Amino acid sequence: MLKTLFSRIGAASQVSIPAEAWLAAVAELPFLERLNADELARLRTLTERFLAQKEMAGAGELELTTAIQVRIAVQACLPVLNLGLEWYRGWSSIVVYPGEFLVPRRLHDEAGVVHEYVEPISGEAWDGGPVLLSWDDAARAGTRRGAAYSVVIHEFAHKLDMLDSEANGCPPFDPRLHAGLDRTRWQSVLEDAFERLNAELDIVESRVPDTVDPESDEADLYYAHLPLDPYAAQDPGEFFAVSSEAFFVDPARLQLAFPEWYAQLAGFFRQDPLGAVT
Repeated sequence: MLKTLFSRIGAASQVSIPAEAWLAAVAELPFLERLNADELARLRTLTERFLAQKEMAGAGELELTTAIQVRIAVQACLPVLNLGLEWYRGWSSIVVYPGEFLVPRRLHDEAGVVHEYVEPISGEAWDGGPVLLSWDDAARAGTRRGAAYSVVIHEFAHKLDMLDSEANGCPPFDPRLHAGLDRTRWQSVLEDAFERLNAELDIVESRVPDTVDPESDEADLYYAHLPLDPYAAQDPGEFFAVSSEAFFVDPARLQLAFPEWYAQLAGFFRQDPLGAVT
């Protein structure tokens, strides 16, 4: 493992990101164009504090660079721009792999049989532990296969969701920040949007010929009609994480498909990518 270039023992509360590295990161993330000068300045300060507080390490012989760390950190900080870094409390490490990495899984089926296998993934957030990321995937933030994509935002949304329980799609609310949000209303809107996505996915999958590989470009033509990446249909926790990607990367499409759910997310993140900051 390689310690972050910004890691310091007894460091100050923030570090200084070189101007060239900051401008390059912003230019490579087109969904930041909506931010005004004041918001970008606050995001930079938040990112510098994040880099001072969290330890980023390279795995699989990945050599971390300033550019890699800033690119990851700015995506991680965007969701908490108006919430604060305390929403990432309770853990300190980010492990970055060159590409997809293997994670061991253990599954009990309905018959009680235990299945053990390894799964290639691009990111994972551990409850109380580190965030694991694939740099190859983190570098391709924007759109992929026709859907909004940011593995960094996705995994850090899980971290927000885990603050009060497992990743179930319902992050905690702070009465000082979220006075307009109601837990019952949130769950109702989430459930409705989740069920609608699953219904649309069933229709899409029924139209994909058996001869078409679901991972192929040909299959993408069918799934492109969905408002979110199909992975959002896994469970409410994944729906929240995938929706968070879309909220920041492709908000117009999310708002068009699920306007009430979009409004809930805007209230939680205290941002409105399609309008004014709340």
